[in-house]
Amino acid sequence: MNKIKPWLSAMRLRTLPLSVSGIILGSCFAYYNGHFVPIVFGLAFLTTISLQILSNLANDYGDGVKGTDNDDRVGPERALQSGVITPLEMLEAIRFNIVVVVVLTVMLVWMAFGASNFLYIFIFLILGGFSIYSALKYTMGDSPYGYRALGDVFVFIFFGLVSTIGSYILYMHTIDHVVILPAIALGLLSVGVLNLNNMRDIESDEKSKKITLAVKLGLKRAKKYHFILVIGAMFLSIVFSILYYVEPYNFLFLIAFIPLVIHIKKIKDAVLPKDFDGQLKVLALSTFLFSILLGIGYILY
Repeated sequence: MNKIKPWLSAMRLRTLPLSVSGIILGSCFAYYNGHFVPIVFGLAFLTTISLQILSNLANDYGDGVKGTDNDDRVGPERALQSGVITPLEMLEAIRFNIVVVVVLTVMLVWMAFGASNFLYIFIFLILGGFSIYSALKYTMGDSPYGYRALGDVFVFIFFGLVSTIGSYILYMHTIDHVVILPAIALGLLSVGVLNLNNMRDIESDEKSKKITLAVKLGLKRAKKYHFILVIGAMFLSIVFSILYYVEPYNFLFLIAFIPLVIHIKKIKDAVLPKDFDGQLKVLALSTFLFSILLGIGYILY
């Protein structure tokens, strides 16, 4: 019982809403087109959460054994860093979580495609395997991509394109241009969350030889990059709703622009690591709100 809190901390529950944003968005567009299936949504939701937890545990382990999580780092203390959970216990939890993800992925693919669409079954099983590999290799291993300034690329692909377009295909059994701009916008905001985290840790990461894109750019240019990500997502979502306008509800997502604009102002003035840390939850929840409102805006009528 005394380890429940450290395990919950290691799972980083505050990251879960962001991870399911693409699932919600893709599912809303499938619902709009009359192909929503509750069991597919439930399994996609659980699979995505399990993958995010796997990524969080692997990140805790990778940064912990490499010494990246140390006293210089700002933010919540990690599980391995605290010493309450051992590396062996974390590895066992990672292995168990991989099994959970595999089982959920197989169930999801079967419920979505049955036995009649071998090509999509094959593609999504391969995609599931690659998702597990990517979750592990972010900080684990001898050459993790999170230490080579490639985290932004993977977050854009998986949190934006794969989650949104992939979830849409689970229902529709085909790709559609209608989900491309929303997927890109969500991907940009998700990368913004990672970049914000990396700006917070820029000094400690540099000392630990963890080369993120923020470390490569330096704080001043990382801020400019951040503004491009957030403002770019806002611009693309407006373009999308103009191109695919049906009714005024389509612009419901503009409500999410209020915290996003305030966030941009806060980051502009941010100097200390704690200034960036305080905005992580704001941007993650604003992105979650954005995905819900953009999706709901096309199913309200």
